[in-house]
Amino acid sequence: MNRGDVTFTADDFGLSLTINDAVEDAHRRGVLDAASLVVAGAAAADAVARAKRLPGLRVGLHIVAVEGPCVLSPAELAAIAGPDGWLPSRQVKLAFDYVLSRRARWQIAREIRAQFSAFAATGLRLGHADAHKHMHLHPVVGRILIAAGKEFGLTQLRVPAEPSRVMRVCGERLSFGERALYSWTGWLRAAAARAGLRTTEHCFGLRWSGHMTAERLIRLARHLPSGSSEIYLHPATSGDSELRRWMPGYEHEAEYRALIDADVARAFGRAGK
Repeated sequence: MNRGDVTFTADDFGLSLTINDAVEDAHRRGVLDAASLVVAGAAAADAVARAKRLPGLRVGLHIVAVEGPCVLSPAELAAIAGPDGWLPSRQVKLAFDYVLSRRARWQIAREIRAQFSAFAATGLRLGHADAHKHMHLHPVVGRILIAAGKEFGLTQLRVPAEPSRVMRVCGERLSFGERALYSWTGWLRAAAARAGLRTTEHCFGLRWSGHMTAERLIRLARHLPSGSSEIYLHPATSGDSELRRWMPGYEHEAEYRALIDADVARAFGRAGK
């Protein structure tokens, strides 16, 4: 395996200052290559300013279609968002709403386009797109994201396809649902290909989401499959109320330390960066 085929990405850039601190430091001193921006995040303006000081950091859009802050007003999203301007965490209910309600579909389409427009307004180059809780695996959301993304110059999309065989040799026993999810990602990969979007062949961070410690990354490095891989994490220098609301129980600080760990850098051929 050519370790150069691995991209390390930090999700939730712009959600809080502690995430932004971790992204900047992990890019300067560690293995972090890219970050996915929450454009309606409380610290999005700070994230954009940092990204402009870090020309080597590839920045993409972290689409929020469930459980997160919206760009449009609550009045414009009355069918899907709460009065606080956040989409709810009821992922299954939203998934059905996006299929069964024309109003919900119209509103999430407007919101996704607004998020791409807000990203374009930052002046940053759009490096990639992905979605919180991989909500773009929902066919309605995925198709809307791809169509809006193409309008704004999107060239790369995350397909959250974590190979079961790799996780098994890493010591994990995957459920039927996890194996089924891997198969389900095939439709998104095909849709991305039809739209001319690049994807990596593999993506890691699902099974250990929020718990991508240095030890686990080093273990993963020993078993990486051939081809291109993305490894995504949720680093922060410390926890805060916004992070606990967004991702309760996640080991943000441990993931930050993993990205700047010298043994991790050596395991992935990044020593001396």
